[in-house]
Amino acid sequence: MIFNSLTYFVFLGIVFSLYWFVFKKHTKAQNILLLVASYTFYGWWDWRFLSLILLSTTVDYFIALSIDSTSDVKKRKLWLWLSVGFNLGLLGFFKYYNFFIDSWIDMFTFLGYEMKNSWTLRVILPVGISFYTFQTMSYSFDVYYKKLKPTRDYLSFAAFVSFFPQLVAGPIERASNLLSQILEPRVFNTAQMRAGLKLILWGLFKKIAIADSLSPIVDDIFVNYANYPASTLIMGVTLFSFQVYGDFSGYSDIAIGTAKLFGIELMSNFKFPQFARNVAEYWQRWHISLSTWFRHYVYIPLGGSRGSQLKSVRNIAIIFLVSGLWHGANWTFVFWGAFHALAFIPVYLMGRNAIYKDNVVAQNSIFPTITELGQMVLTFAIVTFSRIFFRSETITDSFRFIGRIFSNFSYQPYEHPLGYNMMDFYVLVVLFVLYEYCIRKTERDPFNFKSKYVRYTIYAVVIITMLLYYDDSINQSFIYFQF
Repeated sequence: MIFNSLTYFVFLGIVFSLYWFVFKKHTKAQNILLLVASYTFYGWWDWRFLSLILLSTTVDYFIALSIDSTSDVKKRKLWLWLSVGFNLGLLGFFKYYNFFIDSWIDMFTFLGYEMKNSWTLRVILPVGISFYTFQTMSYSFDVYYKKLKPTRDYLSFAAFVSFFPQLVAGPIERASNLLSQILEPRVFNTAQMRAGLKLILWGLFKKIAIADSLSPIVDDIFVNYANYPASTLIMGVTLFSFQVYGDFSGYSDIAIGTAKLFGIELMSNFKFPQFARNVAEYWQRWHISLSTWFRHYVYIPLGGSRGSQLKSVRNIAIIFLVSGLWHGANWTFVFWGAFHALAFIPVYLMGRNAIYKDNVVAQNSIFPTITELGQMVLTFAIVTFSRIFFRSETITDSFRFIGRIFSNFSYQPYEHPLGYNMMDFYVLVVLFVLYEYCIRKTERDPFNFKSKYVRYTIYAVVIITMLLYYDDSINQSFIYFQF
């Protein structure tokens, strides 16, 4: 069941109706409903992996209570490491087992030793495992650091872990935000519901009209890169930047909007990263829930920016390498993470990593300055170049793709693999960027216009555009489901 399907909206309508019209005055019953709905939503893919969510939930529920029950530092630390070990072990087996076995065998083969590849297993990657294991781990961390008291309400905790809007692709929530709302009574709010529906509509637009429509172009170019000149490869990776942004931020918008329908506010996950003025600002605006997770639970415990500058650089490098590996069991993601570390560290050393933290481009004006425009273009180019590693199937493909860009710089018109007019897609992307620039200060309200005539006109344009660009022959899964 995916957000951009009729099945999901039928499911959502049923859950919404029961939640507000049947169990409106019963918080416990609402939480049980959310739990049942979340397990149904996840089980739609493969019911067998529900046992992993249940196991992860149960382990961290009891570990948090055990941590809180003692003041002995060694015991508290032991319980915390049990949580970390269990969750990373779960993640490591299902996501990285074959990757490390294959890498080990490749290393010995490179050194001249022949090994038979008889240790790999046919392990299926459970959808969203990287997200919910990090969410339950953060709960144990917060209890250990005494940032919150553990709950004894198991069903509400289970609803927190499996909350279906953000279960399979985030945002990765903290218990201090999401669990606290689940434990408290919710009151139906018409304004909140409207805001949720607007975010759902905008998220669907980004997914259907932007991400899905660009998918066949990007797939064709990355699969057949050896047959295309540099101009086409540059276009392909540029369109992939918009595809992955539309896909992932679209998912987050739908998740946040859906949560609003149930009286729950999730954290922001994207704040127009395409308008970032350096790589540090980009990471303050892209996949915010993951970057803050690594900052709070890895970077700061490692020492953060305390101590020598060399240690700080080391910590930054570790964060990006681990972040790369979190995205997938492939050396392409490790190189992607390393590339971002190399791009981020100079910004940090120049002391410019936090200068844009509390403002957006053209904060007090309509248009960006020439300097800001240059910064945005440079940052977008750096980030887009890194996505060659992110999108390529193998590290060899990545370097061959890059090599072809620099060795075969020529131009030839690109023909859409399904026969569509490419100009339609170029115009769509340009208009999308311009519109997002106009709403860059209202991330939670993509239709923030005083005139209702303007709003309704934009609603109509958005819906018509989705219908025009919709193609049911395209794979409509979300990219981040594989992580």
